[in-house]
Amino acid sequence: MALTILVTGFGPFPGAPFNPTGLLVKRLARLRRPSLANAKIITHVFPTSYTAVDRDLPRLIARYKPDALLMFGLATRARTLRIETRARNALALLPDAGGQSLRRTTIAPGIPAALAVPTPTRRLLAAVRAARVPAALSRDAGRYLCNYLCWRAAEAVAKSNGPRLAAFVHVPNIAWTARQPTKRRRLRLADLTRAGSALLAAVASACHV
Repeated sequence: MALTILVTGFGPFPGAPFNPTGLLVKRLARLRRPSLANAKIITHVFPTSYTAVDRDLPRLIARYKPDALLMFGLATRARTLRIETRARNALALLPDAGGQSLRRTTIAPGIPAALAVPTPTRRLLAAVRAARVPAALSRDAGRYLCNYLCWRAAEAVAKSNGPRLAAFVHVPNIAWTARQPTKRRRLRLADLTRAGSALLAAVASACHV
């Protein structure tokens, strides 16, 4: 049975003028591998704003009715890929790329402090490591737009007509040139693409279980 997977990234934001997830999503849109032969891949790069997430995510789900969401975001201090296992009911007061903040400290007042992200985390972790890319599970998606999208995606999966699963993966800043000096090897776009391909295959496989 054909699957539809919505794959998303983010654009630049304050402190991160270059966000590799946008390029990653474009590469994954062109991906060809046998395990994805029956999968329709829809891609979208969110402007890094609360308004964009609240506007675009429901529209994309209503239009394409995806079976799964695979979302990527940049964690500037990370050293490895981080597969998020929960979204926090928390907001930073930092402005988004449009200069706006939600001016509150919780996403949904009066309900639990966290929501589990409905994703086969162990399967995804194994897939990334098999692709020879360092990765770990994370219980803290932060308090910014990545966490906010995690929360909204978890809400969408909880609906009777929503996607079957969602996965959010934080990626680190990457080395943009082969000669970029670093104290330790930094991941490159090719590493992210290899990991993203493995994640897509793992998500597709999980949808068939």
